[in-house]
Amino acid sequence: MTARKSYPTTPDGRYFLVNDRLWRCSNPALPEDVRAQYVKELMTARRAVKNAQTDAALTSARAAVHSAKVKLGERGPV
Repeated sequence: MTARKSYPTTPDGRYFLVNDRLWRCSNPALPEDVRAQYVKELMTARRAVKNAQTDAALTSARAAVHSAKVKLGERGPV
């Protein structure tokens, strides 16, 4: 396994900086067990996007990715 690249983060832990662009992190206030469950949902949804065979399946999988990212705090209101 390779080490993760470290990027600078904002003092509140909500954003990290890559190539002069801010990206939102998972909500740092989420308990670790809850965050882990949401990450698991996100990875399952991403696999569903990759394996989608129909337009309907792709639409549903993308909605699941969005939902998981909202739960993690990466999308939607801060």
